[in-house]
Amino acid sequence: MSGALPSARDRLADEGGTAVIEFVWLAVLLLVPLIYLVLCLARLQAGSYAVTQAARESARAFVTAKDDPSARARSQAAADIAFEDQGFTAGGSLSVSCSAAPCLSPGESVTTQAAVSVPLPLVPAFLGDSVPLQIPVSATQVAPVPQYEVR
Repeated sequence: MSGALPSARDRLADEGGTAVIEFVWLAVLLLVPLIYLVLCLARLQAGSYAVTQAARESARAFVTAKDDPSARARSQAAADIAFEDQGFTAGGSLSVSCSAAPCLSPGESVTTQAAVSVPLPLVPAFLGDSVPLQIPVSATQVAPVPQYEVR
């Protein structure tokens, strides 16, 4: 009987085309977490670069200033530029400490510490009680004050 229709049992036993569906589901189940992991790592790398650059540039700006008040303003401005460069407009903080008073004493050093909290992407706020929503990142830089520079 060449023209007979397949029975219901034959139709249910036929697995033609299911490999594509299984592959698509497996790809989605594996790629979604992988893509999220890449997004998180990229954001953490941006935060790490932001604090490193902020600490380094703020220390350089501080020790090249003419006096302490302008040094603090220049240092904060340099850190703000570094944070904004990586997309952290309001999250970064900077602290400056000196090994002597006044800060710009020749031969002494200035230590800057930059910190930022990197928010995890795509995590809803209501999960804040059970999952950390931010990861703190910080960097420290020590810069010597030039010993023979006339101020």
